[in-house]
Amino acid sequence: MKFTLSWLKDHLDTEASLDDILYALTDLGLEVEGVENPAKKLEEFTIGRVLKAEKHPDADRLRVCQVATALGEQQIICGAPNAREGITVVVAHPGTYIPGIDTIIQVGKIRGIESHGMMCSEREMELSDEHDGIIELPSGEVGQKFTDWLAENDPAKVDPVIEIAITPNRPDALGVRGIARDLAARGVGRLKPQAVDPVPGAFPCPIGVTIDPALKDKGAPHFTGRLIRGVKNGPSPQWLQDRLRAIGLRPISALVDITNFFTYDQNRPLHVFDADVVKGGLRIHPAEGNETLLALDEKEYNFAQGMMVISDESGPESIAGIMGGEHTGVTEGTVNVFLESAFWDPITIATTGRALKINSDARYRFERGVDPAYTLPGLEAATRMILDLCGGEPSEVAADGAPLEMDRAFRLDTDRVARLVGMDIPAEEQRATLTALGFRLEGDTAHVPSWRPDVQGEADLVEEVARVASLTKLEGKRLPRSHVGVPTGILTPMQKREAAARRTCAALGYNECVTYSFIDQGSAALFGGGDDATALENPISSEMSHMRPALLPGLLQAAARNQARGFADLALFEVGPAFHGAEPGEQHLLVSGLLVGHTAPRDPFGSRRPVDVYDAKADCEAVLAAIGAPAKAQILRGAADHWHPGRHGMICLGPKKVLAVFGELHPKVLREMDVKGPAMAFTVWLEEAPMPRKKGATRDALGVSDLQAVERDFAFVLDADTPALNVVNAAAGADKALIEEVRVFDEFVGGSLGEGKKSLAITVRMQPMDRTLTDEEIEAVGKKIVEKVQKATGGTLRG
Repeated sequence: MKFTLSWLKDHLDTEASLDDILYALTDLGLEVEGVENPAKKLEEFTIGRVLKAEKHPDADRLRVCQVATALGEQQIICGAPNAREGITVVVAHPGTYIPGIDTIIQVGKIRGIESHGMMCSEREMELSDEHDGIIELPSGEVGQKFTDWLAENDPAKVDPVIEIAITPNRPDALGVRGIARDLAARGVGRLKPQAVDPVPGAFPCPIGVTIDPALKDKGAPHFTGRLIRGVKNGPSPQWLQDRLRAIGLRPISALVDITNFFTYDQNRPLHVFDADVVKGGLRIHPAEGNETLLALDEKEYNFAQGMMVISDESGPESIAGIMGGEHTGVTEGTVNVFLESAFWDPITIATTGRALKINSDARYRFERGVDPAYTLPGLEAATRMILDLCGGEPSEVAADGAPLEMDRAFRLDTDRVARLVGMDIPAEEQRATLTALGFRLEGDTAHVPSWRPDVQGEADLVEEVARVASLTKLEGKRLPRSHVGVPTGILTPMQKREAAARRTCAALGYNECVTYSFIDQGSAALFGGGDDATALENPISSEMSHMRPALLPGLLQAAARNQARGFADLALFEVGPAFHGAEPGEQHLLVSGLLVGHTAPRDPFGSRRPVDVYDAKADCEAVLAAIGAPAKAQILRGAADHWHPGRHGMICLGPKKVLAVFGELHPKVLREMDVKGPAMAFTVWLEEAPMPRKKGATRDALGVSDLQAVERDFAFVLDADTPALNVVNAAAGADKALIEEVRVFDEFVGGSLGEGKKSLAITVRMQPMDRTLTDEEIEAVGKKIVEKVQKATGGTLRG
């Protein structure tokens, strides 16, 4: 947002210096991004008078001038055709920097004659492109600073231009008056009153306006306009052109310049139609689809179904709230004009503007929110300026819809500032601040002004008071200590678990990533998301349209960017939330790791090898151990489609309690995410593992035996598709108190076993606790193991 200091002073009565205003703006949250102060680069130039001008003896076009300056009479050689005796000029003494030619003037000799300075043209001082001769001033005293003369006679030439950054929650600061209101509340000046008197209409408006019923509730709640006939659309006044040029806008014509002025002055975008071109009335309606419009930017746009347009009897004439059409645009020959002032729904404007890829001042403001209550007053104020600058006769106002009801009121608790912010601000000062910002106070209730859509609760009232009072006055205070000694921990068990997972991943050699919680719809769909429930109403961009259903999409995007830059071996992890809905509670805390390329050798002479599933499995189990997950868990298949169907495993406590998933990612997913694979990954659901015992509970007794363990091997012939886990679980269940571990050590397929059969060999470790086992007891347990496996799998003991 750009504006000039004089423009600001149209709304703010102040004697504050430029530096004081700049400091206050940043302190109020309207961060100053830059200042262009022409006076600074001109402050060394002074006024002089040519006492004598004679032809140079060795050059026909040069004159040797004797000039009265601030340093006395000086000899200056000048080549300008208008250099003559008696004129008042602008002088640059030796050592002065000339911005237009990027040179520091020095004493020099020109054709053998010394020159002690320079008489300047407007282009050399970057005041304009004029370079036909040196500046001739109509007044001025010798030695007077040129900037002082400009401030008195041509202030626009030295008017500072201020640029501030506007956060999306402060649309009111997109108008100069809104900025002045903030400064007045701070005490930098007094906000000048602004009265908008209705302009009486001389005749009924011949152009009717209607809003389709489907858009009145959402889209276009209020539309106003009026015809002004007999206008003269010539160049706008110099003061208006100067202001627009100062903020980077090109003056076009009086009618267009007036609409641009109100866009920046009041945050009130307007539009003007050439009324003689409009056929019939204007209708605001959703596009049927495939209509086209040649817009004012000379580009043709094709409307999708549902986009909001303004049409007359011949078809679309404007992209509602974004840009007008070329066909009804005003020209120098425009005599009758229809002036539009409307309020548009921010979401609708943002959606249409993003789809059509149009960036305009109107869209920028409407999608952030303009003051709905100023729709009709804005029309009246712009009508008054058009009549003053262009003449004409106004009609009565044509309107449809009504202003949105924006009245919001919240309880004002003046004691809450101290509790929330820690600043002691008197109650009367708080009330005065809110009143200066436009809030209407009734007892302990504050009614929010219509131009502040960001104020949505009592805490926002506190923020306004603290912001205006200046958060720089906030002083650090020690928190009271209720006891002596080491304070108790304040982290929750889940916070401790999250920290343990993060620390473990980092210790395993992974690099932490922090990716956006928003991803594109295509990437979300690959991981089970991308539905309407997680779609954003107003996304930042098409690449951030949905809440992420998992952490792996962000990690894969990071891997793709790194691979594109030549980094092929990657170990990345992230800890954060993922979302399966938009409601509270429809999110889950995850830790995910991604391995791509080769393993890093643990010593300088170690060998590199491609990462595999077991690397991901080992790291996943290390994270589970760090967060206190039970050691005994099952590994099942059947995870989501983004995992390789035969190279993954789910670590579960029972068939429905999934703690983690590890394995290789599906090649299709890698191809869609532009990642060169294969890629191994794991995901741990931090909230699924059982929490540790409550504080004060004792641990289970340590079960250690000094008796020798017994191991027995078994081989079973099974159907080829029988999971090994079924055999392990059945064998372990033969005697849970005695059997300590069951592990698979061999698998044989084919040969004499025949088609569709396999042999699976397991080792069963039995650990007695109170006495040594006898051969008979061992045999009994062995028979029970065989029975259990046969019953669970249908397999037989291999002979």
